[in-house]
Amino acid sequence: MSEPDYDADLPANVERALTEFIGRAGTEICTTEPSVQTGIDALSDFVLNGGKRLRPTFAWWGWRGAGGDPAGPDAEGVLQAAASLELIQACALIHDDLIDSSDSRRGSPTVHIAFAKHHADQGWLGSPATFGLAAAVLIGDLALAWADDMFADAPLPAAKIALARPAWRAMRTEVLAGQYLDMRTQATGDTSVEAALRIDMLKTAAYTVQRPLHLGAALAGADEELISTLLDFGGDVGVAFQLRDDLLGVFGDPSVTGKPAGDDLREGKRTLLVALGLENAARRDRPEAAKIISGAIGNATLSDTDVEAVRQALTEVGAVDAVERRIDELTGTAMAALDRARLAAPATAELTALVVKATKRAY
Repeated sequence: MSEPDYDADLPANVERALTEFIGRAGTEICTTEPSVQTGIDALSDFVLNGGKRLRPTFAWWGWRGAGGDPAGPDAEGVLQAAASLELIQACALIHDDLIDSSDSRRGSPTVHIAFAKHHADQGWLGSPATFGLAAAVLIGDLALAWADDMFADAPLPAAKIALARPAWRAMRTEVLAGQYLDMRTQATGDTSVEAALRIDMLKTAAYTVQRPLHLGAALAGADEELISTLLDFGGDVGVAFQLRDDLLGVFGDPSVTGKPAGDDLREGKRTLLVALGLENAARRDRPEAAKIISGAIGNATLSDTDVEAVRQALTEVGAVDAVERRIDELTGTAMAALDRARLAAPATAELTALVVKATKRAY
């Protein structure tokens, strides 16, 4: 059998590593308790049937850029360590959908909704909604536990795994801190620009770009200077990525995004787009626009017509243009940091393509 071409077909190799690990781990527990197969199937479908694989890709190119050899003995182990990031992502998304009471993800019912329906279809005792909630918590917890197992069991020297552990630990803590800050901001009603950017940095930038790059570079033995430069690059790219997501959450086509337009508004997300909309409306003395924007935040009954009114208000007060400018600025500073990193080829070219993919997505 020929050796995998990791660089040329990284997503397929990530998929392979995930399929193999989930298959092994699922078989072990189902031998003891077959009833959990339904939950494992749901997790497997969630992980394998969608997703951009951004985190493993950033980790891989962090490793390659720091001198990792795709034809060397560590390549398969690095692939497994990088792929394990998708299980942390699964945990975060499953729990995020539950916290936000979201009905759909990637065009399909969210895990808690699917298991509530399963309960109802089976005619079981108790509340279907409560069962769905509990199932989503447990399946998300399983994803996090398996992420740890998959990372720790990667076929790499123990010393190399140890070098990457600080990035792994920081990433897990930062995404949970970002999620809590997001939830707290919704509860307190903080619509400041500063709060929105803190959430973007912790919940998205650190966990999506910075720490995966850090983890990959650490596995290659990168020094502190290179890791610091990659963290600068990743912070700017990650925030720009989230700002693009914020725009897509209001202006995006549901057939592309997989979620109803305006869901971020219904869920009460205090995004930078919303923060700038309110700030600009106040500065430009546009009380009607401010009323439309503020009235949409957390309004679960927001209609498509209401969403269109918010779109017009955000555009008219200049919030959309301001977010686009911020994305362009962050992209520029990120590329400057990438130039300073002087990574091994072809990592710079691949990371440049990732920046475009993350920040230039169409509505």
